[in-house]
Amino acid sequence: MRDIPVSLTRRDVLKRGLLGVAGLAFTTPAGLRVWAASPVTRPAERPARAKAVIQIWLWGGACHIDTFDPKPDAGQDYCGPLNKAIATNVDGIQIGELLPLLAQQAGEYSLIRSMTHGSNGHETAAYLVQTGRKPGERLVYPCIGAVVSCFKGHDPGYRGLIPPYVVLTAPLGRFSEAGFLGSRYKPFATGGDPAQKRFAVEGIVAEGISDQRQRARRGLLHQLDALGQAMPDNSQFIRLDECERRAYDMILGDAAKLFDLGTEQDAVREQYGRNTFGQSCLMARRLIEHDVKYVAINYKGWDTHKQHFEIMRRKLPELDRGLATLLQELKERGLLDTTIVWCCGEFGRTPRVQWESPWNGGRGHYGECFSALVAGGGFKGGRVVGASDARGEHVAQRPVYPHDVIGSMYELLGIDPDGLLPHPGGLQVRVTPSPEEGAQAGGRLKEIM
Repeated sequence: MRDIPVSLTRRDVLKRGLLGVAGLAFTTPAGLRVWAASPVTRPAERPARAKAVIQIWLWGGACHIDTFDPKPDAGQDYCGPLNKAIATNVDGIQIGELLPLLAQQAGEYSLIRSMTHGSNGHETAAYLVQTGRKPGERLVYPCIGAVVSCFKGHDPGYRGLIPPYVVLTAPLGRFSEAGFLGSRYKPFATGGDPAQKRFAVEGIVAEGISDQRQRARRGLLHQLDALGQAMPDNSQFIRLDECERRAYDMILGDAAKLFDLGTEQDAVREQYGRNTFGQSCLMARRLIEHDVKYVAINYKGWDTHKQHFEIMRRKLPELDRGLATLLQELKERGLLDTTIVWCCGEFGRTPRVQWESPWNGGRGHYGECFSALVAGGGFKGGRVVGASDARGEHVAQRPVYPHDVIGSMYELLGIDPDGLLPHPGGLQVRVTPSPEEGAQAGGRLKEIM
């Protein structure tokens, strides 16, 4: 050890394997390292009605006609075999026939039936809906989860066990969610599958490694850490020890218990549905209970160019069960008033069914008109915003653009939509785009706030 240069840090030593413990040192995903970073200066905030957000991201784009904006009179070429609408517990509001549980929860949510942005590409539409900005500008803007994390999750008062922005289980889009805010505000993507017997969460719950083995690894690491033992009062080592303590608190402490769905009653797990989406909804409720500020559920499988109706008969009951139970439990636990629930994809799907080959009964991408559901956190329930035309092809009343929805959520969260974001280069960048920037706007959702 005498040949180690004085300037070499303990982290360098561990990385280079000079202590002979390669592979034994703990590692944590980027989101966890970011969480432990020092705070940055952020703009002032307003009084908030909402404390947190649960986003249900219907990756690939769900068809509005099959879900929240049924058109039973449009005919076979538009409805296909899903040609019925069902009444909800709110007079005058109907939804798709495969959503009977959500029909009984309509008093808790509002439907936006006039979402629009006109983009039919997955990447561009996802960026639009997540950031409220058009792609291709000189800046890469942060998504709503990163902004909420910046404003709400990195102040001295945050007491969450884990990072304030969590994605179950994979990132939402093929773009940098943090944008110019930097990697500190990227989401912690859990990986794994909460429907499995053991939810293997990246960096916290390792597949096939018991807690006993984790403790043994930590003990061996300390035994072989000769440099750390020789310099126990070094300030850099003390900080590294604190990072290690935090990491192992998550691996072996309360954070690991938080991700253990085995502590929930079987009846509750069954109510959500024993599938990845249902158990993700249950996990989202647990995360919100532990002060996580933004939880996104990446619910894949809605890109139904082929076999659309066969897939809908499987996925819509999953969505119905998981989302209805989430709304019910949030209300019963007193969390719905302070938790926004937001459900939509990057766009809708073509109202006219593509019966021709090679699609043979599929639906394509459609950004001209689609639907979203919002609930809780100051949003009123039992309402409908906007309308599509008789076949669901175009917005007929009250167009709503992505930044209208995002700005409304910011307002409920106490974040000034017209304020400024912290830019590392000191640029003046608004939280939401202004008309002067050429942004189309229908206005924030005042009718349901």
